[in-house]
Amino acid sequence: MPTETTTAPATAPGSRVARRRGPAAAVLTAETRLFLREPGNLFWIFVFPSVLLVILGFVPAFKEAQDDLGGRRVIDLYVPISILLAMITAAVQAMPPVLTAYRERGILRRMSATPVRPSALLGAQILLHGAACLASALLVTVVGRIAYGVALPEQLPGYLLALLLAVAAVLTLGSMICALSRTTKAATAIGTGAYLVMMFSAGVWLPVQTMPDALRRIVEITPLGAASQALEQAASGSWPGWIHLLVLALWTAALGIAAARLFRWQ
Repeated sequence: MPTETTTAPATAPGSRVARRRGPAAAVLTAETRLFLREPGNLFWIFVFPSVLLVILGFVPAFKEAQDDLGGRRVIDLYVPISILLAMITAAVQAMPPVLTAYRERGILRRMSATPVRPSALLGAQILLHGAACLASALLVTVVGRIAYGVALPEQLPGYLLALLLAVAAVLTLGSMICALSRTTKAATAIGTGAYLVMMFSAGVWLPVQTMPDALRRIVEITPLGAASQALEQAASGSWPGWIHLLVLALWTAALGIAAARLFRWQ
């Protein structure tokens, strides 16, 4: 699982670097360096989803077309699922412990008295983890195409829209965990529970498309269930269902507003 990061921001508030580049840019630069120094997080977010896809490809039945899947293969369904797995890992296992550690150590409280606002740190974390999710999505798509001949998304604009909405929804959920967790231990505990639930709703253990109708309808109102359906629809050439896109947008707005109101810098 992702390793916990407790290192303080490399750029001290009010330093010459911060004054020269601007507070937000200085924080982003410092956080990028710290983010890239965490091989554990990088592996679980960027590498592991593709490794999982390769492992699943060793199951012969997963590479055979199935009538009940509309002629598709199980391995085709696991490309968007693997992409969602990277988002889940980034949002609930990697990001919350970083921000709660900063809060516990008083870093956010000290930053509040400088030109480097704590909100710049939160924005940098969201931007970095979002970029890592998108990079992982690209790697999974390439691996699926090269290793198993998985077709590229036929409805590319719809796929990209669903992908961006999914990243936004999942990262706002991660921000909500940060808002509710006063300590790093609490963030880890909440994140672990959320991780298991979100893996199920994303279809990691059982693809959403193969779930019984009643269970699938329930899962589709969750952000990961809606994202799984939207990505799969766009991959097969259809525009993502507007209801799925609306579910993602509503979750993003609701979680974002709640996290902003509940988040405490100290």
